[in-house]
Amino acid sequence: MSDLTPDSQQAARFVASPNHGPRRGQGRPDCLILHYTGMSTGEAALDLLVDPVSEVSAHYLIWEDGRIDQLVAENRRAWHAGKALWKGESDLNSASIGIEIVNPGHDGGLPPFPERQIAATIALVRDICSRWKMSPERVLAHSDVAPLRKRDPGEAFPWEALWRGGVGHWIPAAPLSGPPLFNHEEEGPPVRALQAMLALYGYGVELSGVYDRHTRAAVTAFQRHFRPERVDGEADASTVATLKALIEGLA
Repeated sequence: MSDLTPDSQQAARFVASPNHGPRRGQGRPDCLILHYTGMSTGEAALDLLVDPVSEVSAHYLIWEDGRIDQLVAENRRAWHAGKALWKGESDLNSASIGIEIVNPGHDGGLPPFPERQIAATIALVRDICSRWKMSPERVLAHSDVAPLRKRDPGEAFPWEALWRGGVGHWIPAAPLSGPPLFNHEEEGPPVRALQAMLALYGYGVELSGVYDRHTRAAVTAFQRHFRPERVDGEADASTVATLKALIEGLA
């Protein structure tokens, strides 16, 4: 426990982590990154997040029963995003608020997120986005900003439920149809056009014109977030149509 008062009224207590520092650059967060803990228990995750040896932290931890702990003050730079990129910004720790959601993740079988936990997530994210005036499309998955390294919070995370609760940018995915549009390592202007759309939305993709592993990783991350019915890294018609619709929704 700590004598500090949580920034959000949604948090029940402040369990201070020593793993933070001053925000760099703009000095204020303008996006929010959601994670799963990926550990067997919430207690183990909390121990890691407050251990100075781990050099890992987040601003908030949301338990399965909906309880919320704050670990790092929102005006401080927590250490949760790691090597990441979104909209050209590489220091996502300085630009974001990080929320860890207790769930064992892919290695633990990717169990469903309890309804109480998701309700608490919606309430917390709405509060943070309101106070910091964050745009809906700036509520991101860890896998969005680090697609080569991360899978969380995973394809089982209910982004649609968050959207219906007033959180995030989301649309119903286009129906699954047809084979992949590109072969692995295929080159050409159509591949470059796909990369340009991914980059326009925010993904850290080079416009190489080659359907390489970096592009496949970004497509996989996009599918985890916006087309979870099939997550395979293959840019099919459904994936491209959903991406186009999301971009049009930003206009």
